[in-house]
Amino acid sequence: MREYPTKERISIIEYALSKYAGRIGLVIIDGIRDLVYDINNATEATEITGKLMKWSQELNIHIHTVLHLNKGDDNTRGHLGTELNNKAESILQVTKSDLDANYSTVAPKFIRDIEFEPFTFYIDDGLPVLDENFDLSGTASRKGFDYQELSKENHREVLQEMFNDSEITCSYDDFVRRLKDAYLAKGFNFGINKAKQLKTFLENKRMVIKNDKTYRFNPEFYY
Repeated sequence: MREYPTKERISIIEYALSKYAGRIGLVIIDGIRDLVYDINNATEATEITGKLMKWSQELNIHIHTVLHLNKGDDNTRGHLGTELNNKAESILQVTKSDLDANYSTVAPKFIRDIEFEPFTFYIDDGLPVLDENFDLSGTASRKGFDYQELSKENHREVLQEMFNDSEITCSYDDFVRRLKDAYLAKGFNFGINKAKQLKTFLENKRMVIKNDKTYRFNPEFYY
């Protein structure tokens, strides 16, 4: 549906769901991001997530969506990612193997029921093939700062005190150090690498907005 405008894509999906109601049990939307104009728009994120919940309940179907992760951490992108995380029954993460780029590993990130063991597959002639003998023990973790580690109130309290209604102009290393010290003052002790991941997380979530070397706190962030 790439050739259709954003709103028309939603209408096409609704038409197909209505036409084939009772004959489908699984709907896969590969690229949920293409159903909104702005991935960081809270209203759009809430509306499209609401539609997914409505479709799944009224038609008694399972809906599987695909959304990329932020660059630099393991969190889904934008307000849309946050909203989907909050409502999802299961969240699976697909990661290319650090040992062999031809292989991808599927692992549970959040499941309301019983978790499954990670598994690895490769593509052969356009189709996925399970590799039960792939060794996962040496796979490097690309774990970033998990938004579930602290509440939005924790972040807001630290950042409000750190910025004190003003902007901060400094180098990357200095800002990471300031973040580390500010969170430590509130009892959250992070190492330097974790503090760097925290910086990336705060910027991806637009809690902190960066313009060149100037940083400011955004109190209207969406967690």
